[in-house]
Amino acid sequence: MLTIFIAFGVFLLLGMPVAFAIGISGFIFFVQQTSLPFTMPSQLILSETQNFALLAIPMFIFAGNLLNNTGITSRLMKLSSVLAGHMYGGLAQTSVVLSTLMGGVSGSAIADASMQSRILGPEMVSKGYSRGYAAGVNGFTALITVAIPPGIGLVLYGSIGEVSIGRLFAAGIAPGIIMMLFLMAAVALTARKRGYLPEQSFRAPAKVVVTTFLSSIWALLFPVILIVGLRLGFLVPSEAGAFASIYALAVGLMVYRELDWKKFTLAVRLTIMDVGMIMFLIALSSLISYGITWEMIPQRLSQFLLSVSDNPHIITAIILVFLLVLGMIIDSTVIILLLTSILVPIVDHVGVDLVYFGVIMVLTCAIGLLTPPVGVAMYSVCSIMECSVGEYMKESWPFLSALVLVIVLLVFFPGVVLFIPNLIFK
Repeated sequence: MLTIFIAFGVFLLLGMPVAFAIGISGFIFFVQQTSLPFTMPSQLILSETQNFALLAIPMFIFAGNLLNNTGITSRLMKLSSVLAGHMYGGLAQTSVVLSTLMGGVSGSAIADASMQSRILGPEMVSKGYSRGYAAGVNGFTALITVAIPPGIGLVLYGSIGEVSIGRLFAAGIAPGIIMMLFLMAAVALTARKRGYLPEQSFRAPAKVVVTTFLSSIWALLFPVILIVGLRLGFLVPSEAGAFASIYALAVGLMVYRELDWKKFTLAVRLTIMDVGMIMFLIALSSLISYGITWEMIPQRLSQFLLSVSDNPHIITAIILVFLLVLGMIIDSTVIILLLTSILVPIVDHVGVDLVYFGVIMVLTCAIGLLTPPVGVAMYSVCSIMECSVGEYMKESWPFLSALVLVIVLLVFFPGVVLFIPNLIFK
């Protein structure tokens, strides 16, 4: 397998698209294994696309794209401004709150980061915020959407690792709220120091808050309905995705009445592109996954880690440091696809709860979306904000530090992650 991973790294350095790098590297493994049928790679690719559990992914992506085109974003934007506009760095605080609220809508950190950079970025610059600071805020706050259900990373982990997606959704809520609080603290400290003033001179009256909240209630109810449906057994994950799409259509057509044919076709087109990319990656990653299983890498890695320590906290910390570094050079989706099947047996062996591990794994991998050299979301926000990566990194370290502190907190206090799923799913 060493040859495979070296080939994969070389292909990435040469600028080859990740999916093709995975597919060719996986095919090299079967060329080396003469005892395996030469037709097996095509069989594995086809069989992976027929996995029933993966039906949830395209449906959730479609629902997110529909909700983004129903007027929900503008309503959540207004609610965020009402809730946080009176704080120092009012626009930056609005970005934090908006990401938390958008988690149940977009489910994608890249989409949220790009959207907020386009909506809030120009206004932040006009109010005196530096471009690097604005890019950093809009980028790192978007990672909250990874935790708030229905995050696509959690769906992927649950599908591959055969872990309850309902419990994963519930487990993401508390970490998402903690991320919001830590990032709001980072914004408050830096904004006060830089003189970034509030947008409002006073806290919004309770009546205004309630009215604005009620106008956004259909978006805020979305993750709640999903978790309740999964908990009561009305929905399985694939059905939950289909229900989410119907819910989004109903909100757009009958409640807000802002979903027209043009917006619907745009949502369909974006969904086809997103699903095509993800499913192509999933299908081709099956080649490397089979090779990993064939070479018994999970068992070997488990033996190595147990030789270092049998303490679950230490093993978890080692894995997370590895994922944090790996996330800087490989896209988080790819890491989840390739490593979930390796890491789940290891952490399960040492007694780490798989739901808890899934949440912190997805969050740790997602940080790589905003860090060089391969951070997709980082390049997106820097491009939109017209700032250099160097300026972005110089201004972003308080937000990166805040998220790393959240991960450390969750490592030592797993009960924070498991409290809600244990309360709901008994």
